[in-house]
Amino acid sequence: MVKLSVVVPFFNVQQYAPDTLRSLRANTAPNYEFVLVDDASTDRTPVILEQALDSLPGARLVRHERNGGLATARNTGIDAARGEYLTFLDGDDWYGPGYLPKLLAAIEELGTDFVRVDHVQSTNRGRNVMRLPYGRRGVPLTPRDAILPADRSTSVDYAFAWAGVYHRRVVDAGLLHFHDGLRTAEDRPWIWRLHREAASFAVVGLLGVYYRRGVATSLTQIGDARQLDFIRAMDLVIEETGADRDADLLLPKAVRTYCAIMAHHLGTIERFEPAVAKQLRTMCAAALRRLPQDVLDAALDSMDLRRAARLRRLRRWPAGGSAADAGTEVA
Repeated sequence: MVKLSVVVPFFNVQQYAPDTLRSLRANTAPNYEFVLVDDASTDRTPVILEQALDSLPGARLVRHERNGGLATARNTGIDAARGEYLTFLDGDDWYGPGYLPKLLAAIEELGTDFVRVDHVQSTNRGRNVMRLPYGRRGVPLTPRDAILPADRSTSVDYAFAWAGVYHRRVVDAGLLHFHDGLRTAEDRPWIWRLHREAASFAVVGLLGVYYRRGVATSLTQIGDARQLDFIRAMDLVIEETGADRDADLLLPKAVRTYCAIMAHHLGTIERFEPAVAKQLRTMCAAALRRLPQDVLDAALDSMDLRRAARLRRLRRWPAGGSAADAGTEVA
């Protein structure tokens, strides 16, 4: 029986894939499998993955005929995975040697639905340890209790799917799959659903997953229309959280997070192509009108003045209007 499945999507990462694959080879075990998903890469990534099959024990390669994006690629990997436990890695990141056995031991010892871990962020300037914003560690907890408070960074703000490991029962309950087609922010509705609906989780202070920040081909670095999928992702968070039995308690956190993400993108709007920047403003204005207005008022009141003012100006746009119609700038 396969004990652990590692789902690794790849798309046009020929520069980084060899490092990723080397790190997997430093984490093999007889009952591990590595589900490599080629999301229709157009560079040498498919050749690199094909060659890796001979040198990476437990490796299986799944190919997409068309590029589907990270959420869809992860779903393909989840569907192909056979392990009792599942975890993720992105095709331009890597594991430290011996990391996976420690990760697996943590969830087996704690017996929870999922375990979340810290990670190391790697940039050209160095490495920084990034801690999951939750204080209690090494004990089973109720995931729902880690969503709040609304005005502080919490576990749902640490949305990295690869920063953890998940029991097969989470897959069987329909909680581990991502919303198909999301090109960015795919982790946002995913982490919220996991925390609302799973029965147990734990946080452990284990380092060993390395996140490569600032990759030129990453969507976080590209200012095209795919970046705007954060609107659809956060709309899903609002919709699903609004249907929850504790909606009155949880919606303020969801709305405040949505506002913070909108303010961030609007504050860095110069990195977007002009047509996409215009679309961003229009879509954010419409999103603000869709939110429950009393909850939105409270969220804006709790934010810093600069970000709140940016969103309030945008909120005044007439439906179907523009910055010129409102007589204001929002950048």
